[in-house]
Amino acid sequence: MATVKRETAPMSPLLKSFLAGSFSGSCSTVLFQPLDLVKTRLQASVMRGNSPSGMATVILKVIKEESPSALWKGVIPSLTRVVPGVGLHFSALHLLRSALKHPPSATEALLIGGSARALAGAVTIPATVIKTRWESGIYEYRGVAQALQLIYQTEGSRGLTRGLLPTLMRDVPFSSVYFMFYSQARLALPEHVTSGPWSDLATFGCGLVSGLMASVATQPADVIKTRVQLSGAVAGCNVGACTGSGVGQAILVIYQEGGSKAFFYGLAPRVLRRTCMAAMAWTVYERVSKTF
Repeated sequence: MATVKRETAPMSPLLKSFLAGSFSGSCSTVLFQPLDLVKTRLQASVMRGNSPSGMATVILKVIKEESPSALWKGVIPSLTRVVPGVGLHFSALHLLRSALKHPPSATEALLIGGSARALAGAVTIPATVIKTRWESGIYEYRGVAQALQLIYQTEGSRGLTRGLLPTLMRDVPFSSVYFMFYSQARLALPEHVTSGPWSDLATFGCGLVSGLMASVATQPADVIKTRVQLSGAVAGCNVGACTGSGVGQAILVIYQEGGSKAFFYGLAPRVLRRTCMAAMAWTVYERVSKTF
């Protein structure tokens, strides 16, 4: 009796982009979470009036006063944010790129990257708030559900969207600049490099350079975002740092505390994390997409 071979339906390109993006984001988030925690602790420490310290100092302090596993504090809310957020981001990128019917120009890449990130950032802002507070060491949440409940009870829905504007001010330019450099770098490389045995290395290299430039450009917005999302919660912080949560006041207080250089506190761990994370995310995304 002849067997009938059933053909499986091809996976939707949009779904494939979402799954590949979520998987790549999850891998890079877990791997580089300690760097994000160090960055947040550095910025929160300055809010308390302490002098900026180095990455090694913060890492040793966390290990000594808490535990080595504490370096991954906040990884659960990070994943809660990243899995849908990066999935939505890559799905939107695929949708917008497909609509063009041709490789995007530099200007088109700027608009595509920014639009995709604006959508993902707005949807995942509650998880971003919880992640920032969890990593700061100021809050002692027992879980994501409890954090959501406490924030809503004490601050209302506004608390769950606190820092949306500075978050978008950071993430939209980052994704715009990053995707522009990434797409143009890929186009500049010979086809035998981007599609041959060196394709993964080429993707990682393009992602690394693009992530570095975008991270440095958006660092001030990251400092402002952290300040807004932690405002009103830091015991012993400087006068004015604990009151008000507007972007304008945050900028003024940050400048009063340390001048222009204060907008670059936490630069080293953030650049290291975002650069490696972005490069790894694109490399895994491209590889998983091909596998699917």
